[in-house]
Amino acid sequence: MEMIVVGIAEGKTAARGQALVSYALGSCVGVCLYESRLKIAGMAHVILPDQNCSRNRENEYKFAGEGTRRLIQEMYRLGGEKRYMTAKIAGGARMFRFAEMGWDIGKNNVERVKRVLEEEGIRLVGEDTGKDYGRTITFFAENGVLEVNTVRHAPLRL
Repeated sequence: MEMIVVGIAEGKTAARGQALVSYALGSCVGVCLYESRLKIAGMAHVILPDQNCSRNRENEYKFAGEGTRRLIQEMYRLGGEKRYMTAKIAGGARMFRFAEMGWDIGKNNVERVKRVLEEEGIRLVGEDTGKDYGRTITFFAENGVLEVNTVRHAPLRL
């Protein structure tokens, strides 16, 4: 199985025989799209809720809303159709103490991704978000399974 690494503020796609992996998601969110007819997978590793949170706005994959929409467009480019797409997300942890002062980046990232998926009509079928720990995720193009691994908890398959 070929593993394709999705780094911070990146989005990539995979086909049969490939899997996408993203390491150390803290407050970041891994957005995973699966197109069941073609068996193609897409993953974005988004950092911030929207472009208002950053001076450098060039990379759409940096932002939850824009990155999710860009990943959907990439799936279309590969021949995917929205009616066959589902989504799974992981991450969005509360990693920093200042989250208690009303600026919870992880929670805001998750909310923004969910809003965009709803607006785009893509069903969210699995999620492992929140809490206070990081995650490493692996998303398999063959079957759309998302594996979530953490240091302190048993692996999860969504």
